[in-house]
This record gives sequence, C-alpha cells and structure tokens, in this order.
Amino acid sequence: RCTGGLPRFGLANCSRGLPEASFCCCHPSVAGRTWRTGPGPVGRTGESGGRAVMLPGYGTATVEKVEEDVTVRPIRPEDAGEVLTLQRAAFVQEALIYGTPNMPPLTQTLAEVEAELVENDGCVAHLGPRMVGAVRARRDGELFLIGRIAIAPDMQGRGVGSRLLAAVEAAGRAAGAVQAELFTGSLSEANLRLYEREGYVETERVDGDDGIQQVFLRKRLG
Repeated sequence: RCTGGLPRFGLANCSRGLPEASFCCCHPSVAGRTWRTGPGPVGRTGESGGRAVMLPGYGTATVEKVEEDVTVRPIRPEDAGEVLTLQRAAFVQEALIYGTPNMPPLTQTLAEVEAELVENDGCVAHLGPRMVGAVRARRDGELFLIGRIAIAPDMQGRGVGSRLLAAVEAAGRAAGAVQAELFTGSLSEANLRLYEREGYVETERVDGDDGIQQVFLRKRLG
C-alpha cells in the first residue's frame, strides 16, 4: 500500500517510510500448535477477566499469570527467523481486513528481516521460550519510528502489546528521541484504539490509491 518513496526500514509499506503496525487476532493456532481457553472466550483487548487458559508445556494458568510471565528484551539479528514466523501469523487478520495477502509483513523475506535487525532499537516479548510479540524501531532525528508490531494471535488482549510499547518507548527516550511515531491503516480499528489508549495522538492521514488511509500517530517521550 505504498503511495511513494522507499521506507526507512527498506520496505515499500507506506508513503512516509514507516513499517506497518499490527495487532492481529486471527485463528487460535500458531505454527501448528492449538491453544484452548477455558469456559467463555478471553475478553477483548485489555479485558482479560482472569479466565483460565491452557498453555502447552505450562498447564493451566490465569491470563494475569500469563502476563506476569511475559518478559521483554531488545531485539537481536539472530531473532530474525522467529520474528518472521510471528509476523506472518500476526498479520493474517490484517490481510482479511484489507482483502489482500500482498502486504509487506506477509511477503517480506528472511534476508530482509535479517537486514532490518542489524541495527534496530526494537524489542521482543517471550512467554517462556516462545516469542509472542515483536516490534521494530529506530531513531530518525528527534523522532523514534516504531513499526511492524506483531503479537501472536492467541496472546491478543493480554497486555503484550502495551508491554512492548512501553519498552520500546523507553528505548527511544534512552536514544534521545523527543517523540515516537507509528502508523496503521484506517481499517485497523483495534490498533487505533490501543494506540490512543497508550497516549498516541493522530497527526495525519495519507490517502492511498485504493481509498484506504494511512493513519499516523505521535506521542511525546519526554
């Protein structure tokens, strides 16, 4: 959906060069591993309700306990393979929303991800040994560009996205950036709700050739 120009991360995703962000919630199966919840569905974003969840290798735990067990660390080049697998699973729902599988997060190659991660200020989130979230970021002058946010489909609504944003914003402050900027598509309502809840303010909308807008949001890091 690029409307012109090469992106800062080397991918033609947007008119301003930012990588697409997504918090997709699709099928409850990732890489062939099915995850089952207890009675009743897990709540919407930010509304876990403490329901029980069955975790392969972990047994039964409440959603709150799952959140406590999630750890966040800086992203590394050797994470490329896991990041790509996670990214493809996470963006399936975005492809359904926008009616096309031809979006950079789904077509990106391993070599491209490896190149992105050579110098990157992003973070990854783990639940035990499993990567459940990732975000890329880099400083551009006073701006800290955040993008390609991906959360494992079965981990949606459990605080992983907020944890990643907090960690990557801290990295931006440490790097001397004044504001964080990210963007998402105008049809990605869940993304927009999350970003606004986390203090991001819409600054611009860029029209695409297909009638879909790219929504840019910023947040002061000071």
